[in-house]
Amino acid sequence: MAQEIELKFIVHPAHVDALRATLGGLSAEHSAPRQLLNIYYETPDKQLRQHGMGLRIRGDNGRYEMTIKVAGRTVGGLHQRPEYNIELEKPELDLARFPAEIWPEGLTPQAMQAAAQPLFSTDFHREKWVVTHGESRIELALDLGEVKADEHREPICELELELLSGNPADVLKLARQLVSQPGLRQGNLSKAARGYHLAQGNPAREIKPLTLLKVPPKATVEQGMEAALELALDHWLWHEELWLRGNGKAKYQVQEAIGLVRHTLALFGAIVPRKASTRLRDLLTQCEASLASEASAETVAYGAEQSTARLALTDWLVSRGWQPFLDEKARQKMADSFKRFADINLSRHASELKSAFAQPLGDRYGDQLPRLARELHALRLLAGVYDDTVALFWLDNWQGLRHAIETRQRIEIEHFRNEAISQAPFWLHSGKK
Repeated sequence: MAQEIELKFIVHPAHVDALRATLGGLSAEHSAPRQLLNIYYETPDKQLRQHGMGLRIRGDNGRYEMTIKVAGRTVGGLHQRPEYNIELEKPELDLARFPAEIWPEGLTPQAMQAAAQPLFSTDFHREKWVVTHGESRIELALDLGEVKADEHREPICELELELLSGNPADVLKLARQLVSQPGLRQGNLSKAARGYHLAQGNPAREIKPLTLLKVPPKATVEQGMEAALELALDHWLWHEELWLRGNGKAKYQVQEAIGLVRHTLALFGAIVPRKASTRLRDLLTQCEASLASEASAETVAYGAEQSTARLALTDWLVSRGWQPFLDEKARQKMADSFKRFADINLSRHASELKSAFAQPLGDRYGDQLPRLARELHALRLLAGVYDDTVALFWLDNWQGLRHAIETRQRIEIEHFRNEAISQAPFWLHSGKK
């Protein structure tokens, strides 16, 4: 088994030559482009996909390799997942050669062998550079080609940084050098993810409004913060992809995602000192400025400001960049129960909202929009420790007030304000449960 650690970037086609020149300027072992053909397999009932597994056969100049990747962790395009590779004499599945322990309960290699069929393919040329960076050997692969499923196809124009040996932090350090110039953006849609989507008929990708943060029942405060930031980063990358594909409404969700990062940092600010996130917050400010302009989706998404900020957030998460700034008291708070933290802070944030909107504000509602957005983000991150139906109903009244203020519907404003401030709490006040 190998532990695959990759960082994926989408490359703007107009910047391929400039990127190739940059990579050629590195002190690296260069390999000329080679054509790689990959056939991905799936069962009719999508059993592999449901278990977070991907199965393929790769052909490379008459050599064949069978690979299965199992569920791992993906943060902002940084993929960390186990993979198993078996050399084949011919391009035919032989699943019995994988270790028996990789198969989830209910799946057997015999059943998968009988059921798995080709679903989609990727056909691309890969040019490679292997560099020594810090303590690590890193492979940079530039892939140009397409992914195909029946009559549907989509171009591949990607750069992958894969850790061959050493420290994952070095992959991120090298990436920081590359994104200092425009033309790269992190993408969390892998070739396989795009292939599965095409195989479903290439339906339009939908906007996903922010909802409640869900964490495991016994999550710590630190795990809650990490989950909140990962939620924001995933929301950012997903809706940036939609914006680039022509959905203008997705831009608002990109702005919401960046706001969620800010409000997560504020929510945990009593534990994590501001100086731990100074650079990250400065980069977010630059992103917000670029989004507030009339620049196109391509200009913004492939700009150095967005790329640098996304990578900084990914780095902060993967390296847990807040930890060196914590004293012992803060470490103890981070190890405490997220459920208890949520109880205490739900009461505090709800109280602040009720105080702000206790009385009609006339023409001054717009002045409270930033505060309302901030508090709503905080409440979404906290309310998920309770029943979704009850929590979402409570939040919907405040969200309705926000929408009414944004659209200047005076009657609706007073309706939702009255409904929101009169709601009974659905959480435990004491925080001891």
